[in-house]
Amino acid sequence: MKESFRWYGPKDAVPLSAIRQAGATTVVSALHYIENGAEWPVNDIKKHQEIIRKSGLEWGVVESVPIHEDIKQRTGNFELYIENYKKTIANLAACGIYTICYNFMPVLDWTRTHLYKPMPDGSTALAYEIDAMRAFDLFVVKRKNANSDYTSDQIETAKRYFEQMNEKEIAELTESVIAGLPGAEEGYTMEQFNKRIAAYGALTKEDLQKHLIQFLAAIIPTAENNGVRMCIHPDDPPHSLFGIPRVVSTAADLKVLFSGVPSRNNGLTFCTGSFGVRADNNLEQMFMDHSDRIHFLHFRSTQRDERGNFYEANHLEGDVDMYAMVKAALTEEKRRKAEGRSDWEIPMRPDHGHQMLDDLNKVTNPGYSAIGRLRGLAEIRGLALAIQRSFST
Repeated sequence: MKESFRWYGPKDAVPLSAIRQAGATTVVSALHYIENGAEWPVNDIKKHQEIIRKSGLEWGVVESVPIHEDIKQRTGNFELYIENYKKTIANLAACGIYTICYNFMPVLDWTRTHLYKPMPDGSTALAYEIDAMRAFDLFVVKRKNANSDYTSDQIETAKRYFEQMNEKEIAELTESVIAGLPGAEEGYTMEQFNKRIAAYGALTKEDLQKHLIQFLAAIIPTAENNGVRMCIHPDDPPHSLFGIPRVVSTAADLKVLFSGVPSRNNGLTFCTGSFGVRADNNLEQMFMDHSDRIHFLHFRSTQRDERGNFYEANHLEGDVDMYAMVKAALTEEKRRKAEGRSDWEIPMRPDHGHQMLDDLNKVTNPGYSAIGRLRGLAEIRGLALAIQRSFST
């Protein structure tokens, strides 16, 4: 696997020098300052690329080129934004960047309710608490018709949760959910947020699946012509939020997506953490079913419970069988190499990580402090080495 680290640009608290010291060779990055829907100019791409090159690293994966909300809803200026997206694909390819991660999550990108959940060892982790999210939906956002999405017991439990919160906790929860986590590209005021979710009121899951396939049918020919591998990131968390369905959460969702646009350039970012939150997702089977089109790996583990709560576990702990997933990835690489595929080595980054040790005293992007990800990378590197050695015995 091509060891990678995410970098949010020159303002990132984790510098490129630290990424190089971690042993990664590839940077996963994006032009976060460009407005969603706009074309990424070649000059801007080259400037960012040169900063990375001067550090002795390679910009190997873009994460992400965001999809404008108009595209998801097929409204407004969606046709213009699709054309801009196609131009961005071509511009990235012209600069030698051929792997693009993106997602199709409506309104919110990846979402957590708590950014610094204390762990027994003194570190902190990202966490998602179902009662906190329901309380936020029902009593902070006060979404129209929200009551119809929950049972009476769920509403009562959420109400008790909300009544025990103080103003600071409500503000922190609001900030965590709608202000935008790192990489989410967009944050909202409460008024903007309500308008955004209301705009999806009439759209069904089937509508959103259709819109995603229509988007891909439009851009994948450009990706094919430029040798670009598009790889969609699964929903995080993998279920509906605020009454809006999500369409990249399960094995059935992937079947619809890839049968709709069969091209191998229409690929997948296999995120073990996102898929792993659902107990009904068989990660090994899903990987094998789509191994040919997995162009990017996010390796992380989560610890879930039966109610839907979860937190980011250490990379070799939690509900994900990391041994099985690393073995599956290395087996697929071996198969591709034997086929003579130029993309046989799959970029992998240790996704998220606990805030720990000296990073507890620093201000860093939630989930993206240096030491927690360094621990994850080191653990996965060691696991991979042992598995590779076993192939030759």
